[in-house]
Amino acid sequence: MPVNIRPLRWTDFEEQVRVYYDLYQERDEGIRHGIPLFHQRPTEADEVSWFADLFRRSLTGETIVRVAEAEGRAVGWCTIGPAGPRRESETGHVGVLGIMVARPFRGRGVGERLMRASLEAARGSFEQVRLGVLADNTRALRLYERLGFQVCGRIPRSVKRGDSYEDEVLMILELPTPEPPRTKG
Repeated sequence: MPVNIRPLRWTDFEEQVRVYYDLYQERDEGIRHGIPLFHQRPTEADEVSWFADLFRRSLTGETIVRVAEAEGRAVGWCTIGPAGPRRESETGHVGVLGIMVARPFRGRGVGERLMRASLEAARGSFEQVRLGVLADNTRALRLYERLGFQVCGRIPRSVKRGDSYEDEVLMILELPTPEPPRTKG
């Protein structure tokens, strides 16, 4: 399955919302996934506002966004945005990674390709990237460790789904700025 990794486009909105709304359906059907959700699915107006802000931040370079495109449509997204309220803050050097892949494309290497492309794009913009992952999401934990992330903490009962709680594992990756090539002299 050929997958193209590219920057975010305004036309990705409908697919992004569809995949995001599918997560609510999966949750309601008892299908496990690693993305914490709101108790109630956001409205489409909420999603328009959220996506417009994400698109603006991607255009300004404040947030790194990469999209996986397969079969002519967007099937996954990876974002790395500033940990603080703005890049100009004292935490602006830290990026927070989020990733979402449509269910039919999970476990097929799409997430890894998205993350590799996003992390490469983040070099020079962020010095460190962090993420949170549900403790029982062993597939994601293995992927993050393979990409160099290290566990730095655990938040017990961080996510409440229905009547059960799930721990969140916190992970970080140092992103040293690549040194410029040396000139022969």
